[in-house]
Amino acid sequence: MKRLLTLFLVVLSVFLLSIFLAKVFSGELLVRRYIFRIGGFELRWYSILILIGFLLSYFIARKRAEREGIDVEEFDELVFYGAIFGIVGARLYYVLFNLKYYRSFWDVLKVWEGGLAIHGAIIGALLTGFLYITFKKPSFSFLQATDLFTSVLPLGQAIGRWGNFFNYEAFGVPTNLPWKMFVPEPYRPVMYKDYSFFHPTFLYESVWDFLVFLVLSVYYKKYRERPGEITCLYFVFYSLVRIMIERLRVDSLMVGNIRAAQLLSAILILLGFTGFLILKSLGGSKTAF
Repeated sequence: MKRLLTLFLVVLSVFLLSIFLAKVFSGELLVRRYIFRIGGFELRWYSILILIGFLLSYFIARKRAEREGIDVEEFDELVFYGAIFGIVGARLYYVLFNLKYYRSFWDVLKVWEGGLAIHGAIIGALLTGFLYITFKKPSFSFLQATDLFTSVLPLGQAIGRWGNFFNYEAFGVPTNLPWKMFVPEPYRPVMYKDYSFFHPTFLYESVWDFLVFLVLSVYYKKYRERPGEITCLYFVFYSLVRIMIERLRVDSLMVGNIRAAQLLSAILILLGFTGFLILKSLGGSKTAF
């Protein structure tokens, strides 16, 4: 009975979301970036969705850490530092590719105005984990920590991408496909001012991220032989689709004429694929390394 009720609620939620999206994508309904506003303060959907994604991911990872016999106090400490420096990394990564838009240090600190990059967050969190484990020497290894992180990261990404939806950002080039998304003129790039409908690339990535989360969760529970395998699979699965989606984006960070996300994704695919093959050839226990 409980499963039937859960299935019913899921189907109902998907149905209502489909109706909502149809109205927004057609332009019949316009969304706003904030939930409420008091004076100059706005509580934005982006912030709330990022927080929800982070908390859900954290609680799932914490449960997995407990099952692996990891000291949860040490785990929580690492999560605290990782979250802080993940945000720092996400901001620095974005700023470095847009230096001409930041005239002062204060401008760099205005995170609430937007400008975070997921690849920067990943780099910041992984570097923090490496330094923490190197100097703190906790009850778990670096690859155990990265597996816990990357096994739930796609869920957080899937939820967080809906913040882009409410901000009318991270959409793609113009399209006439049936699932095209209406973007109000103030949010359109200058070169596309005369176009009204665009690829909802935020939706493409959100759906894919959720599927990656499900696949990695099954693999984590049933097939993982050695720490690091989940991390490698995440690098490959996420990066493959990110390369394709990035081709459609109109707001890509660039390295010369190359899209930065595509370049880094290609590197992560190579690292992930090679690392996975090496780990599978070694075999071993789930807590080794």
